[in-house]
Amino acid sequence: MAYSRDHKMLLLCVFVILSSTLSISSASEEEKEYVLTLDHSNFTEIVSKHSFIVVEFYAPWCGHCKRLAPEYEKAASVLANHDPAIVLAKVDADVEANKELAGKYEVQGFPTIKILRNAGEKIQEYNGPREADGIVTYLKKQVGPASPEIKTKEDVESLIDDKKIFIVGIFPKFSGEEYENYMILADKLRSDHDFGHTSNAKLIPRGDSSITKPTLRLLKPFDELFVDSKNFEVDAMEKFIEESSTPLVTFFDQSADNQPFISKYFNSPDSKAMLFLNYDHAKQDLFKSTFHEIAGLYKGKGLVFLMGDVKDSENILEYFGLNGDQTPALVLQDTKGVKYVRQNVQADHIAPWLKDFTDGKLKPYIKSEPIPETNDEPVKVVVTKSINDMVLESKKNVLLEIYAPWCGHCKKLAPILEEVAVSFEQDPDVLIAKFDGTKNDIPSDTFDVQGYPTLYLRSSHGKLMKYDGNRTKDDLIEFIQKNRDAASESIEFIQKNSDATSESTSASAKDEL
Repeated sequence: MAYSRDHKMLLLCVFVILSSTLSISSASEEEKEYVLTLDHSNFTEIVSKHSFIVVEFYAPWCGHCKRLAPEYEKAASVLANHDPAIVLAKVDADVEANKELAGKYEVQGFPTIKILRNAGEKIQEYNGPREADGIVTYLKKQVGPASPEIKTKEDVESLIDDKKIFIVGIFPKFSGEEYENYMILADKLRSDHDFGHTSNAKLIPRGDSSITKPTLRLLKPFDELFVDSKNFEVDAMEKFIEESSTPLVTFFDQSADNQPFISKYFNSPDSKAMLFLNYDHAKQDLFKSTFHEIAGLYKGKGLVFLMGDVKDSENILEYFGLNGDQTPALVLQDTKGVKYVRQNVQADHIAPWLKDFTDGKLKPYIKSEPIPETNDEPVKVVVTKSINDMVLESKKNVLLEIYAPWCGHCKKLAPILEEVAVSFEQDPDVLIAKFDGTKNDIPSDTFDVQGYPTLYLRSSHGKLMKYDGNRTKDDLIEFIQKNRDAASESIEFIQKNSDATSESTSASAKDEL
């Protein structure tokens, strides 16, 4: 059985939202709303009037959306008089009438932010910060040229940040195939990287200043600090930037400057090697040098490396079912999401364990809560260690809720699910159960979990059906009765009547991202 997690859930563990101190100057400005409100009826008309408009797709119940809202509004107020115009707008994607619009723009979670250019003809993802200052800075760069010309030292100072990646094209003249391909690439990748171009290599702070031929130079705050390429084929440049902009070892911390590298790491399609240790550990220098040396040996071989201090890594350690007492810990995750964990690892054990991983000799690590000693509540508790016996190989009709303790929809569903369980207490062929998807690995080859809560019915004969209906007692009971398999022995089921009905909700099972 393969075990994995939705990629966005892992990113949720490592995503850090920075607070902002941006102020608004007057009470009248606070009262005015600068973010446009769009819906299915006016979206096309309004977007068609703007050459550059940013649209946030949100849901009112989403915690991340609530935190973003004041920052987004502050940014809109600051940018209100910007030339060229930068317009910020929002769409409530949880409204039924707007769901087709959200589908068109491939909204998978909340909030999703899109940048629409040329009256909506060109669409790109917003990959910038989510606090007001950062939003303003990011969008000002986005609305300008994809690659501004660097003419003076002042241009260098304003464009190139030593703490960030910067890509510069150096050309004897601003014409020809190389230059044109570079500008195409800069426009394509402008949401991911900062670009510039110059005819004077002496202005660039690092690298050969006596260049006579077109050169692509990537400046970076890690490893060798800069790399050059002479290949100006668009695909080749894109590959060069992708490979060169990834640190040999990504460091996991909460620094704002480091967030793009962390996000890039966890979005990588490659297998991952993650080392977590206490940076106050007596041998931490040995661990760091050993890990960095090993990372160099695996460069370009489909394995990327990350190192984190325990104090900055509590959330991701919890995601992998670990705690600080089990560090130094080495976590490996293959391209299918299967995990391998070595607790209290020694520095000289890292290389041979990675060799065993690449040779396919390791036993997968399955995260699971302990099986409860008592499980006598109406809604039964299922964990990874018991999911086979209680659900996948059970002879009962099992309605399973996969939930997260922090999920608002799950909290609303809990008492309703208990009422459903009470209604079936006298039926030995029906079981109502719950499974904490944050503390247990979900069998991804069986359950497709895109968000919480997710409900499945597995019949006693093995049929598996996902439930997407209204989350009310009556609707859930009707679904179970309609899709259950008949009992092996005829048993008359008498449903207990109850006046305790729940308000219907049609909210989809979506993760707050």
